[in-house]
Formats: sequence, C-alpha cells, structure tokens
Amino acid sequence: MATRYIRNTAILAKIETTYGTDATPTEAANALLVSNVSINPLNAQNVSRDLIRPFMGGSEQLVGPGNIELSFDVEFAGAGAAGSAPAYGPLLRACGFLETLTASTRAEYTLVTPVVDAVSIYYFSDGVKHVAKGCRGDLSIKMGSRDRPLLSFKFLGLDGGVTAATPSALTLTGFKTPSVVSELNSGDVTFGATYTAATPILTGGTGYPSQGLEIALGNTVNYTPLLGGETVDISNREVSGKVQLDLTAAQEVTFMASVKANTLQSLGLMHGLVAGYKVMLFLPTVQMINPGKVDVNGKLMVGYDLRAVPLVGNDELKIVVH
Repeated sequence: MATRYIRNTAILAKIETTYGTDATPTEAANALLVSNVSINPLNAQNVSRDLIRPFMGGSEQLVGPGNIELSFDVEFAGAGAAGSAPAYGPLLRACGFLETLTASTRAEYTLVTPVVDAVSIYYFSDGVKHVAKGCRGDLSIKMGSRDRPLLSFKFLGLDGGVTAATPSALTLTGFKTPSVVSELNSGDVTFGATYTAATPILTGGTGYPSQGLEIALGNTVNYTPLLGGETVDISNREVSGKVQLDLTAAQEVTFMASVKANTLQSLGLMHGLVAGYKVMLFLPTVQMINPGKVDVNGKLMVGYDLRAVPLVGNDELKIVVH
C-alpha cells in the first residue's frame, strides 16, 4: 500500500463572484503558502433512526446536511510593494474585512457589516481534492516576541465534492518572507497613539516593552442548511486579545486605575523595517481587563485581556500592509 503524507497538501483560495458558486481557483494565481493545516472533510449533522426492535443494538445514522471545516496559518508579511494587496488578501475579505488600496502607499483592511465576500477553497490532500464553496471564517493574529508573525484562519464552507486529483505546480511568489517579531524588527506595543493613514504611521502615545500582541477577531460563523439554499454566514464579532507588559510599579498602578475605570484607549503595533514589507495593527478603542502577574524568565510582567469595541462602527481593528 502506498504511503500518503500530510506534507503533500496544497490549498488554493479565490474570491467568489456569486456566493456559493465555485470560483475555480488555480495553482498559478490562487495558491496559498500555509502551515499547520487541518481539515474536517464532512462535518455532517447526522440523524439517528432510533428504531425499536425485539433485541438490543443501535441503528444506523442517516447522513444529514454537512459542511467542511478548514484551518491553516499564513505568515503575516507585506506584499513586496507598498500599495499592493498581499496574497492573503482574499482570506481577510472572507473573514469580514474590506480591502482598500492606495497606490504606492498602503493596503488597508477595515471591518464591514454585513460580510458579503466569500472564497472558494480547494484543499488537496495527497491525491484527494476537497472543494469548499461559500467559505467564510474567523481569524487570530499572533505577533508574539521571538516568533514569526502569523494569521491563523479557520473557515467553514459548503461541501463542493471530493475527487481524486493532484495539483499542478504552485505559484507562491506573492507570499513574502516575514521578519521575526523582535526588538530590531518591531516597535513597542503603544497605547494612546493616533493612526495617520497618509504615511502610514502611529504618532504619539506611550510604548511599553512587551511579549508582543495577540488579537482574535471573534467572528460567530454559522452554517445554515436551508431547503433551497445553504449558507455560511458571519452573524457577529467580538474582537479580543492578550498582552503582557513589562511595567514599573507606578505604571502598573496607573494601568490598574484604568482597568477599574473601564477606560478605553487606542493600541497599536508596527512591524517591519522596509517599505513593502511592513504591517501594522491598530485598535482605536480597547478596554483592558483581567490583570494578572506573569513570570517570564524570572521577570515580573503584568498580563491583560483586551476587548476592542466599536467607536463609530466597523472600526475595532485595522490591518495595514505597507
């Protein structure tokens, strides 16, 4: 029997023109450079028959409506040229972001309500091709110190069938090599800064030494198997996060007062040194909650959970690639 390998996995994704209609992504134009891949090829809502017979024993289940669950990580880096869309842009759009390109300057991703965009995903698993249509999903952004920056995606999609197939050669040149989140490559986690789009840059505020930043988009993603039409929808989001700060005693006391007062303040992190390879996270209204003491190599640090709330709507989180 031939051995099959998880490493022989390829994933393609393309924005759909019509929801739930296969956008036919190609290896040359829509391949993804991924890690940490996983798929549940048939997440079915099975129905038990529960038959009564004059002996013990179970009944078979009838396979009901089902969807496909997929997850994978993509490195969080620039597009190679300021103002160009990064290769992972379609994935952000399918998680509820609007893509706005400003030539030679930046690609901005801002939140939208409702979420209209969706992607078709082809998942090749060593000789087997799974098709997922109408995919929408959730996102976690991991910017931990001493690690590579990652976008962790989890999608639900409509079952588009499975066939025996092998992908052709993948074109992955759109994905750029990231720099490690470090003192050299990243700015401080900054509270109270203002985002200036024209540059783009964060101005003002106070930076603090940290272990980096983790943000969860917190989308509520639902599969609804209606007769005459099934959909995957994003019905809500609650952006949250975590941060660990190296604070002086006086700074910790000040932050505790902010926690108790339910203070909202901006939070931002810039990463990258070269134009075209920079990324930025900006959250204009963040609440810090649940303070806790953390031991990091013997150093006392203070950890906080974060809640990002809308200011005027659809502005809890901005991703800038520049």
